Amino acid sequence: MKQISQYRLIFISAIFFTIFYNFSFFKNVLNTYPNQGLNIIYIFSIFILLISFIIFLFSLLSSKYTTKPLLIITLVVSAFTAYFMDTYHVVIDDSMIRNTLQTNLNESSDLFSYKLIIYILFLAIIPSYLIIKTKIEYKPFKQEIFSKLKTLLLSLAIILVVLFSFSKFYTSFFREHKPLRYHINPIYWIYSIGNYISKTTSGPIIIKEVGQDATILKDANNRLEKKELIIMVVGEAARANRFSLNGYEKETNPLLKKEDIINFSNMYSCGTSTAESVPCMFSIFDKTDYDYKKGISTENILDVLKHTNDVKILWRDNNSDSKGVALRVDFEDYRTSKTNTICDEECRDEGMLVGLDEYIKKNKDEDILIVLHQMGNHGPAYYKRYPKEFEKFTPVCKSNQLEECTQEEVSNAYDNAILYTDYFLSKVINFLKPYSNDYETGMVYMSDHGESLGENGIYLHGLPYFMAPDEQKHIGSLMWFGGEIKEEIDTNKLNTYKNERFSQDNLFHTLLGLFEIKTNVYKKDMDIINNAKISQ
Repeated sequence: MKQISQYRLIFISAIFFTIFYNFSFFKNVLNTYPNQGLNIIYIFSIFILLISFIIFLFSLLSSKYTTKPLLIITLVVSAFTAYFMDTYHVVIDDSMIRNTLQTNLNESSDLFSYKLIIYILFLAIIPSYLIIKTKIEYKPFKQEIFSKLKTLLLSLAIILVVLFSFSKFYTSFFREHKPLRYHINPIYWIYSIGNYISKTTSGPIIIKEVGQDATILKDANNRLEKKELIIMVVGEAARANRFSLNGYEKETNPLLKKEDIINFSNMYSCGTSTAESVPCMFSIFDKTDYDYKKGISTENILDVLKHTNDVKILWRDNNSDSKGVALRVDFEDYRTSKTNTICDEECRDEGMLVGLDEYIKKNKDEDILIVLHQMGNHGPAYYKRYPKEFEKFTPVCKSNQLEECTQEEVSNAYDNAILYTDYFLSKVINFLKPYSNDYETGMVYMSDHGESLGENGIYLHGLPYFMAPDEQKHIGSLMWFGGEIKEEIDTNKLNTYKNERFSQDNLFHTLLGLFEIKTNVYKKDMDIINNAKISQ
C-alpha cells in the first residue's frame, strides 16, 4: 500500500466524519435552514467549516504515536454516538456521559440491536481496520513540524474566512440556534467529555455536613408521638401525562384511583436523566444551585434524617443504583434473583416489598424511611418492564428499535409499564395499611424524569434541560397517608393546592416535614404539606 502523510489521513478522515457521522446534525440544520436560496451556500459553508475544524483539532494532536490511536478511538465512539443520535435523537452531553457510565450492563443490553451492529461495522470496525493498515510516511522532525504548522494555519485560515465571509449568518447560527451544535459529531461529544471531567471531582471527596442539629419534634407535653413509617418510591421515566389520574384517556391507574391519594399533577424534575435527577431530588440544593460536584460533596436528606439518631433508613434498588444518594445508609440491590424473589424475564419492582416486614420488626422502636428505586418505565424495551398479565393495551412494540414501531405500539408498551407501576404503588399502599394502627404511615411517589415517545422524532430522555420537551420534565408524583398522620394533615386542604406547580426541589423539605424534623436547613415554604398541617 502506498504511504501517505498523517495529515492527508486526517484530511480523509475529516471528510469521512463529516459525511457519514453527521446525519442528525445536517438533518436538524436543514429543518432550521431549508435547502433553498442562500441557505444552500450557508449549508455548504457549514460542511467546509466542520471539515476544517476536525482537521485543525486532529492535526494539533497528531504525532507518530497518537494519530492512529486517536482516529480509531474517535471512529468507534463516534459510531456509537451517530447511532444513538440518529435512532433516538438524543444529545451526547456531559450529563448523558455520566448517565452512560453509571448504567449497568442489563440496562445497556436493551439498547443493542442489529442496526447498532451495522453502524459499528461500517462506521467503526471497517474504517479502523483501514487506518491500521494504512502506512504513514513520517518525515524528519523539522519537516513534520513544518507540515503540522502548515496544516494548522491553513485549516485555521479556512475557518476564519468562512466565519467572516458569512458573519451575519454565523452570528445568528451560534446565538439563536444553540441546540444545533449539540448534534455535531465528533466535536460535541469530545467537548462533553472535557466538560464531564471538569465537573467530576477527582481525588478524595470531602463531604460537607448539613443538618447536624436535626432532632425530632415532640408534642406539647414533651412526648414523642407514634413512630413514622414512610416509604419513598423513586419512579423511573414516568411522565405525568400518561397517568389517567392526570386525565389521560387510557385507564392506566385503575387501582390508585380507588385509594385516598393526593395526586400532584404539575410536578417537574430537576433533570432529564437518572444520574442527574436522583441526586438532585434528594439534595439540599434546588435546580438552579445544583451541580454534580456540589451534589456528591454535600450530605443529602437521608444524611439529615440519620443525624437525628432516631430514623432508620433502608434503600432497596431495582434500577442501576442510588447514584451516590445511599452511600451512607443501608443499601440492598434487588436487581438479582439472589435477593429479589419475584423475577421472570427480569426482576420485578414488587419484589422489593418482600422481607420488609422483618426490617420493620427489627427496627420497631424507630422511625423508618424505606426508599424503593423502581425499574419502572426504563426504555427503550418498555415491553420488558411489566409481567405479561399487564399487557392490557395492544398492539405493543416488542423491539428496542422504537422508530421501527408505530406510535401506537410504542405508546401501548409504555402505558402497560405505567399500569404495572399503578399495581406496584397500590401494593405499597396495601403493605402499609396494616401498620397504620401502630405507625404514622405514608407513601411518597416521585418519578426521576419523564420520557419522549417519538414526539417530533425524539425518543427516551436526557436532552439538555433547556431544550428538553415537557414530556421529559413533567413527571408523575403522588402521596398517600394512613394512621394518625391523617389527623395531622388536612388532606382536603392539601387537595386545594395539589395542582400548583411543584418540583423535585420540594422533596428535601417535604420529607423533613413528614418526619417532623427540627433543623436550621428546613424551609417550611418548600414543604409541600406544611400549609395543610392542622397544628402549625
